[in-house]
Amino acid sequence: MLYGKNVLLGVCGGIAAYKSCEIVSRLKKLGASVDVVMTENATRFVTPLTFSSLAGSRTVCDAFEGGFEYDVKHVSLAKKADVFIIAPATANVIAKLACGIADDMLTTVAVATRAPLLICPAMNTGMWESVTVKENIAVLRQRGALIVEPDSGRLACGDTGKGKMASPEQIVDEAVKLLMPVNDYDGKRVLVTAGATKENIDGVRCITNNSSGKMGMAIARAAADRGARVTVIKGIVSVPVPENAYKVVDVSSTEQMYDAVMAELADNDIVIKAAAPADYRPAEVYDNKIKSQTLTLEFVKNPDIAAAVGKIKGDKKLVVFSAETQNLLSNARAKLESKNADMVVANDLTAEGAGFNVDTNIATIIAKDGSVCETGLVTKRRLADIILDTVKTL
Repeated sequence: MLYGKNVLLGVCGGIAAYKSCEIVSRLKKLGASVDVVMTENATRFVTPLTFSSLAGSRTVCDAFEGGFEYDVKHVSLAKKADVFIIAPATANVIAKLACGIADDMLTTVAVATRAPLLICPAMNTGMWESVTVKENIAVLRQRGALIVEPDSGRLACGDTGKGKMASPEQIVDEAVKLLMPVNDYDGKRVLVTAGATKENIDGVRCITNNSSGKMGMAIARAAADRGARVTVIKGIVSVPVPENAYKVVDVSSTEQMYDAVMAELADNDIVIKAAAPADYRPAEVYDNKIKSQTLTLEFVKNPDIAAAVGKIKGDKKLVVFSAETQNLLSNARAKLESKNADMVVANDLTAEGAGFNVDTNIATIIAKDGSVCETGLVTKRRLADIILDTVKTL
């Protein structure tokens, strides 16, 4: 798959450096040529010999080391690379990259290269959530770097939270997308809804749900990367909108999302309903904060956006999601039929690694013709591509 592609891997000084060995292994199995450059601190966690053995090339650590065929190494590596992956990327190196500091081999190559940067942070939760790191990440995003955000879990320091480096599988998946862009959606117009809606109760309170918007944004990014003109209608999301989206519409309530979808429908070929709009809203919304010992609310049904699209879609393709906690397949098939959809993506929210606020998912894709695809545990970006691959067959 990656024959003829040159990958440069930068390894910084963090415990996640051991995972970078698997990144090299996966890239080599895909046929890529891999070179590794390490910071001095990275060599305290994994030896350069380990990476050299896996990559089949000499690992570079010192900008001034000799003893082999002469070239200006930081320039030759920078020019050779088709993509520069930095994994793990520490807070220190992220700060250097944001400021343009080049005081070792890794940061010098990063400044010199014109290859896309794929940065995979790994650090303590407190560091990841700090204002400084957030600002530096924002700077790198603005310059075009792709950030593979860290996962949540137990960290080496003993804390639990966001900060552990993304899985080697996910990192390699992102690298493949950069190295092997597919324009099979060129000319297609794709409408994607993402995130949660909220329904106000009073001047302070609202009801919403746990949707993060990660799945919807992964689909939007994948479609845009594959050449589609993508319109994103988003509610509450925890991840940024793809920079290459054609149009972004912000909404708050389900009724607003309904209106936005209806307004954009005619101008799109494919509608992918990955959002989690609230099914109900309070019958009455109070202007001021309710102060009462007890509170009883009456709810009314919100408009069914997917069903409304299904009634008037004509030859447009409609993809819906079915997030369930029980009776997954029967509920998904019922939704496929009742919404007049062409495909349903069903996932069990109780399954480990699936559902809201995680970077992976486990899905069962059911098409209108009855065909079924079980994805197993995959990254949401990988699932996005599987969904788009399946839509092409409808």
